[in-house]
Amino acid sequence: MDNAAWNGNESVVVPGISAPSTVACVRSLGRRGIRTIVVSSDETTPAFQSKYCDEAVRVPSPHEDLVAYKNALRSLAMRPDVRTIIPVREPDIYVLSKYRDEFAEHVRTPWPTFETLARAQDRMRLFDAADTAGVAAPETALFTTEPDSKREWIVKPRYTILGDEYIDEYTPKTCVAPPSTRYLESTQAATTEDVYTEMHHVPLIQEYVSTTEEYGFFALYDEGNPLATFQHRQRRGYSYAGGPSAFRESVDIPALEEAGLALLDELDWHGLAMVEFLHDEETGEFKLMEVNPRFWSSLPFSVQTGSDFPYYYWLLANGQQELIDHDYRPGIGGHLLRGELLYLHSVLRKEIDLVEKPSVSEAVIDVARSLYEQPRFDYLSRDDPRPFVRDLLNTFSTLR
Repeated sequence: MDNAAWNGNESVVVPGISAPSTVACVRSLGRRGIRTIVVSSDETTPAFQSKYCDEAVRVPSPHEDLVAYKNALRSLAMRPDVRTIIPVREPDIYVLSKYRDEFAEHVRTPWPTFETLARAQDRMRLFDAADTAGVAAPETALFTTEPDSKREWIVKPRYTILGDEYIDEYTPKTCVAPPSTRYLESTQAATTEDVYTEMHHVPLIQEYVSTTEEYGFFALYDEGNPLATFQHRQRRGYSYAGGPSAFRESVDIPALEEAGLALLDELDWHGLAMVEFLHDEETGEFKLMEVNPRFWSSLPFSVQTGSDFPYYYWLLANGQQELIDHDYRPGIGGHLLRGELLYLHSVLRKEIDLVEKPSVSEAVIDVARSLYEQPRFDYLSRDDPRPFVRDLLNTFSTLR
């Protein structure tokens, strides 16, 4: 590449996805004069429309050919201006960690080794680590026999991504998103063999924790040492049963921080992590759900509260972690407008076992009130409006 094309500015590679984390990264780093290269197989990714996207590069889809995707990222890593790559989804961190040594020849690698990553992406190993760390978790086991029918259970994939490192019959090119969590009450007629066929592996059976209190603990680690942390409580998800965050509020709860740090310390973590918890109202415990070993979809809200994790990540990648000046404001809220639309759509159209559905009027009033009282938005920005428009068009296309 001709050096004149980047004018000496250092660059960062950010995969472009439908979640707003990519846009949060390019806005945070672009405003600081760091050159952003957005890569995606999808030309409709909102980040391509950002004025802070300095370069848009089409790459193979990791879901179609993971090795080709890795090679495309590695080619970019070999450029003299590129300093690091930011993982924003499971295939990103899977391929970056699996081929970590190849990338380390060219860029800084602030992400975990594959052995460490596997302890997070394999939920059986994750819950074993939680037990060792003294972190509460729901009763969990491999789904090899039918559970006690008098109790409420969910079935979830053992792995957060299906690839050759976890499933023997897959090839290195294979990268499959596992099926969603299922409430067992809706699948009582299914045999364990039926579930194996659907999940493509032996999944987990886990006790159902009846609560609407979902929390996230977010952190950036440097070789086992926390550099920055953040917390939020999810008020609404894409569905009235939960899911990705549509509306959330920043919090500062010592017990939540204690649980999150204990788990990541046990994992000897390096890089980014979001630890998801449910607050068990009966016991008062924060119970572990999973770890997302990359940037989270609600990242724009973290930045709005003062936790500028994309910049922290950049500083770590450049060996300047001592410059991280971390702080955030508890008690404020923020929205993903697409998520709010999906939430209302779920109230109108879906029936989910084990979860009580709010009335349509109640849901509409709650959304409207929070939009008025907490007018902060993941995509919507006065100085960079085009990603919001693109995301809105994508949402309407999906709903149709």
